[in-house]
This record gives sequence, C-alpha cells and structure tokens, in this order.
Amino acid sequence: MAVPPAYADLGKSAKDIFNKGYGFGLVKLDVKTKSSTGVEFKTSGSSNVDTSKVTGTLETKYKWSEYGLTFTEKWTTENTLGTEICVEDQITKGLKLTFDTTFSPNTGKKSGKVKTAYKREYVNVGVDVDLDFAGPTIHGAAVAGYEGWLAGYQMTFDSAKSKMTQSNFAVGYKTGDFQLHTNVNDGAEFGGSIYQKVNDNLETAVNLAWTAGNNGTRFGIAAKYQLDSSASISAKVNNASLVGVGYTQTLRPGMKLVLSALMDGKNINAGGHKLGLGLELEA
Repeated sequence: MAVPPAYADLGKSAKDIFNKGYGFGLVKLDVKTKSSTGVEFKTSGSSNVDTSKVTGTLETKYKWSEYGLTFTEKWTTENTLGTEICVEDQITKGLKLTFDTTFSPNTGKKSGKVKTAYKREYVNVGVDVDLDFAGPTIHGAAVAGYEGWLAGYQMTFDSAKSKMTQSNFAVGYKTGDFQLHTNVNDGAEFGGSIYQKVNDNLETAVNLAWTAGNNGTRFGIAAKYQLDSSASISAKVNNASLVGVGYTQTLRPGMKLVLSALMDGKNINAGGHKLGLGLELEA
C-alpha cells in the first residue's frame, strides 16, 4: 500500500464533494502567479454579501529545492503577519519539519508552532507543538494503513492544565473509486462518510453525524458531474432541506468562474437564499 493520508485528510474525497465548488454569500477573487525566479504569489480577497465585510490575504512562497527548504510569508487584512519555514526529506526521507510563527503588530500578540510529520509505507505520523508561555499544547496524530484499510488516532494534550482535551478515533477503507470513513470524537460525536466514483464523469458522497444523548441524526448527499473538459456542476442537500448548487466553468487556461446558490427547501418563497460568485486566476 502507498503512504496513508494524514489524519486530517481521512475521508477527504467525500469532504471535497461537499465543500469544493461552493461559496455561498461571498464574492471572491483568487489570483496565483509565479515569477521567473520561482517565487510564488497568492492573493485572495472576499466580500461577505450579508455583512459587507471584506477580507484578504497575501502569500509569497519560495522553494529552495536543492536543500528541501520552503519559505512562506503571509499577511492578512486583520494585520497579522505569518512566517513559515519548512524542511522536507533532508534529515531522513519522509520527515518534514515546519516552524510557523505569527505576529500581530496592533496587539503585539505572538504565537509559534513546531510541526513534525513522518510518512512512509503503511504509516503517517504527525506531532505539532503550540508554543505558549503558560505551557505548550501538544497535538498528535497517527494513521496506519494496510491493503486498503485505514485506522487513525488523534489527540491534544494541554500541558498547562495537564489534561487531555481531545481524543479521536477513525477507521476507514479505501480503494481506487470507493472510500468509507467513520470516526468517533471525544466519545460523544460520531460520524461517517462514503465516497463513490461512479464513472469518469460522476462522483457522489454521503455523510452522517450524530451526538451521544441526542436522537437527531444529521446527514447529507452530494454529487459532482463533469459536463465536459471545462465545466462541471455540483449539488448537495442535507436533512435540514438546505439545497446547494454550484457551477464551475473554465473560461480559458488559468481562468475559472465559480457560481453557487444555497436555498432553504422548507421556505422557498420566504427569501434569505444565498448566492456566491468566485473567480480564480492563475498565471
């Protein structure tokens, strides 16, 4: 078996069917460019239709492939500055070390994180440490895979309180066109998802979730259909009768348009439905 996914990526194919191709209530612009020297620039801006709040980010990334180094600088409209330095496959093959810091000039607040990830055939392990003067918080996760079967565990330990604040389990099965994922979070939240690639043009997904002590089950169904090489349509519905539809069209190489709408199936005539418009540019 190939390297199993990280814990956060378990069930990712189903999540993508539910999340990608939608942008309800937002007008969004994403621009990606790359200079002749190899520096990558990524600019993203969005406006919330309901609140008129505008947010944006600017990110620059430079890869020094010879030494396995990646330098990333990030700025947000909330005036937060971030720096990330990543070293991969240098100390040993499969090991990735990341040093991540953020700084807010307005408040003077600083934060730092050290991330380690090691992956090889059959196993994917990660440990992140949030640096805090009161005491670091440790996040750990591990996934093992064998012949399509996947099993993972994720935990968070707050050293300041000497307390385990998160303990999650997951089990899944993955083949080329089918994925099954189940998880238990803190012994109280239960969830599961199924992904099926029906054919080259059609992908479907189902998810379920419920909470211990609550009889209500949350579920959703989603599908994505590739109309042709440049256009696709997505649709999803959940048990609250919220219906989402999305249309993605590649206008030309490096230019993609995303249209989406969210409707309340129980109150079609009441209004309050949300529309979304996104434009992605890459050069």
